Amino acid sequence: MTFMPAAADVTRVSRRTVPPTWLVVALACAGQFLVVLDVSVVNVALPSMRSDLGLSASGLQWVVNAYAIAFAGFMLLGGRAGDLYGRKRMFLAGLALFTLASLGGGLAQDDWQLLLARAVQGLGAAVLAPSTLTILTSAVPEGAARARAIATWTAVGAGGGAAGGLVGGVLVDVLSWRWVLLINVPVGAVVLLGSLRWLMESRAGDGRRLDLPGALLVTAGLATLAYGISQTEAEGWTAAATLVPLATGLALIGLFLAVEARTAAPLMPLGLLRLRSVASANAGMFVSGSAMFCMWFFMTLYAQNVLGYTPLEAGFALVPSSLAVVLGSKLAPRLMRTAGARTVAVLGTLVAATGFGWQSTMGADGAYVTAIMLPGILMMLGAGLAATPLAALATSGAAPGEAGLVSGLVNTSRTMGGSLGLAVMSTIAAARTGGSRTPQALTEGYALVFRTSTAVLLAGAVLMLLWLPRKTAATSEASQASETPCEFRRST
Repeated sequence: MTFMPAAADVTRVSRRTVPPTWLVVALACAGQFLVVLDVSVVNVALPSMRSDLGLSASGLQWVVNAYAIAFAGFMLLGGRAGDLYGRKRMFLAGLALFTLASLGGGLAQDDWQLLLARAVQGLGAAVLAPSTLTILTSAVPEGAARARAIATWTAVGAGGGAAGGLVGGVLVDVLSWRWVLLINVPVGAVVLLGSLRWLMESRAGDGRRLDLPGALLVTAGLATLAYGISQTEAEGWTAAATLVPLATGLALIGLFLAVEARTAAPLMPLGLLRLRSVASANAGMFVSGSAMFCMWFFMTLYAQNVLGYTPLEAGFALVPSSLAVVLGSKLAPRLMRTAGARTVAVLGTLVAATGFGWQSTMGADGAYVTAIMLPGILMMLGAGLAATPLAALATSGAAPGEAGLVSGLVNTSRTMGGSLGLAVMSTIAAARTGGSRTPQALTEGYALVFRTSTAVLLAGAVLMLLWLPRKTAATSEASQASETPCEFRRST
């Protein structure tokens, strides 16, 4: 079944103050757009950040990963906090922290200040993001309207990641790299004020305490793993500087699982993973995220470092891809009606793999249409097609009181897969280039990344085909959604 607010959920707004449903959906989607946008918006600004703050190649990677790891590592905690202490309260707290950290990052004068601000941004996003989905599902009635709203939320999230290149390019060219962070301040303030006025409070209300040790262990474990992978670029896979953090990260994750198995109120109830829909869809999210996340990073570097595009030109070059991911997300519910969630997820992954395979044929003098636009459209159309059914399947079997937790798990799987995938792919690219910065050498490194990602996506498609359930309630909701595309906009 799809999750709904628990019977014990408390709504503290009187009936006459209930806002139109479309407004609640808009505010929730705005919060999701901001946090996903910031995963990718810095990509086109990386060369400018490097020259201004003296960042190393690994430092550039950590501008992206400091955010992504904190985001993914604390998202389970953020989801559980929303269930226990109120989804609106956590939405507001996360958005406020995210906005303040954006201000700090935009004013950073040293590399460590920027990295710290990005990590705090990620923490704020981790508190904010799970509440966006649970607020949405609490406000929209079960059935076609809710499935359509989830598809919109998915499309907005995908569009946030896709729009990062264009938004970042415009801001860097017209103003400076600092504005890719500072722009969040006025936007965050507007969303914060609107949310204070219109969002309703709800919670599971079971009185359990947060599992802070679990959150710290999983975040430390994942961050240490990512650091160990990044060390392979300079030290190799057999050096102590690589093996020690890798072993430590695995040990911390093992300790996290042991703690979760014994604590009375675990951050990640391991029983959830016994649900086929939850386990398989999150595995699919992790695998596909490890490839998809890298696309924006390496495409912007290829456009600027090899083809000589300006940040603005690089951003505009990815506009067709941005539109394709939104189109794929919106088409998915209609296709799910006739083909089922599993089939659409597999189809989307195969379409994306085709685009990645095409992109791996890139050359140092590639033409825009064949070297960026067309393969980019296939990559992101497939990403959009796969994301909606995977999100619907992942949330289809959870109990009402676990809504925030499962929402956090969905985002965690996708983002953590992307963060670890970026660390691995950056190492692969660096090993292939051998330290050379010539356009030909860089192209060979980037091409190898896309070939590797193609293999990962093909493996992911097989995994989904064999493991994802055939039918869920989410599938039937999605099938109705395409027949009533505007229902979720109606006021409750």
